[in-house]
Amino acid sequence: MVRSRPLPVDPLAEAKRQWLAHGWTDAADGMTVVTSVMRAQQLLLARVDATLKPFALTFARYEMLRLLAFSRAGRLPLSSVVARLQVHATTVTSTAERLVRDALIVREPHPHDGRAALLALTPAGRDLVEKATAALNAEVFADPGISRDDATELVAIVARMRKAAGDFADPRPQPDAL
Repeated sequence: MVRSRPLPVDPLAEAKRQWLAHGWTDAADGMTVVTSVMRAQQLLLARVDATLKPFALTFARYEMLRLLAFSRAGRLPLSSVVARLQVHATTVTSTAERLVRDALIVREPHPHDGRAALLALTPAGRDLVEKATAALNAEVFADPGISRDDATELVAIVARMRKAAGDFADPRPQPDAL
């Protein structure tokens, strides 16, 4: 949650000071990286959640709708949604059930695999995701709180971290800025 008033001292800088004071010198920078990224994620998610609240969407639900809207036909196999969102199949199934309940997507039989299902965007889902995307673009994505140059550098740094962790093998396709 975003504070209405800034703290007088950066708690992460104080945590690093404590790490160093306790002799954990080799781990101090890493602890600071991890806690800084986690705090930044909290701050960004609070902005995203506040922006999506009028649309009755969580970020997980928004991501699924946006993914389906980006697909050529507005539909994807459940397995493709799992792979592209990089979340567990149970999470995708649960999110999909809520979106089906709200008539934002429908489940369709897979045309070639009787065991698989397709998730398909409804017209109401497409309308909602377009409105939510416009709000996110205006209220969050157009100004994430850092300069364009810092954003480019941060994305490149995090991409290297993700690649080193095995998140992906090749950064292509990628925006030219990386």
